[in-house]
Amino acid sequence: MHIISRKKLLAAGRKHRGLSVPLDAWYRTAKSAKWKSLEEVRRTYSHADGVPVEDRVYTAFYIPGNSYRLVTEVFYEDQTILVRHILTHAEYDKRA
Repeated sequence: MHIISRKKLLAAGRKHRGLSVPLDAWYRTAKSAKWKSLEEVRRTYSHADGVPVEDRVYTAFYIPGNSYRLVTEVFYEDQTILVRHILTHAEYDKRA
C-alpha cells in the first residue's frame, strides 16, 4: 500500500508521547500489505472499524490499544491509504 502522508504520522508521534513507535509499526505493516477489503484489514487489525463520513467510509485503527484513533481513507483498488486524522480517544468521541 502507498501511504499518504507519513508526515502526519511523524507529527503525531512528536506531539503525543509514546505514540511514535506504534504509529511506525502500523506504517510498516500497512505499507507492506496488499489489502483488498476491510475484511482483509481486520485479519491484520481485528479492531479496525469502518466509519461512515458523508458519502465515504473511513477506516479507523485503534493505536495503541484504545488510546488513539488513526483515521484513514483506504482505496483498495489503487492500493493507497490517505491518513486523515490521528486523534486521542476523547477527540475522536467529540467528532463522532
